[in-house]
Amino acid sequence: VLLMESGGGSVEPGESLNLSCKASGDSGYCLGWFRQAPGKGREGVATIWTHSGSPYYADSVKGRFTVSRDNAKQTLYLRMSSLTPDDTATYYCASSATPVCFDLSPQNYNNWGQGTQVMVAA
Repeated sequence: VLLMESGGGSVEPGESLNLSCKASGDSGYCLGWFRQAPGKGREGVATIWTHSGSPYYADSVKGRFTVSRDNAKQTLYLRMSSLTPDDTATYYCASSATPVCFDLSPQNYNNWGQGTQVMVAA
């Protein structure tokens, strides 16, 4: 599966941003959003079961981020609100061929997009 993210940009603290990820091919069991800040490792942000749509979130984004998918459009979304400078990172979407959506570990995902940058600064 090929994955392509879009929607990144620069915003001020407290603002919102929406990311999209277009998939071409079989998305597998799970789709997820991950991020990597400069000098840090890649971390899971939100994942979602491809068929049921049940989501999982990292504690750091619960209540602020919403993950969703449109299977007809083969598109994954991440709606981010109340952004803070700590959310600054390159955001990646990924798919997993194994049913482990409840685990936000990046090693469970085998297909990755190129990433889109999000910067939150005053």
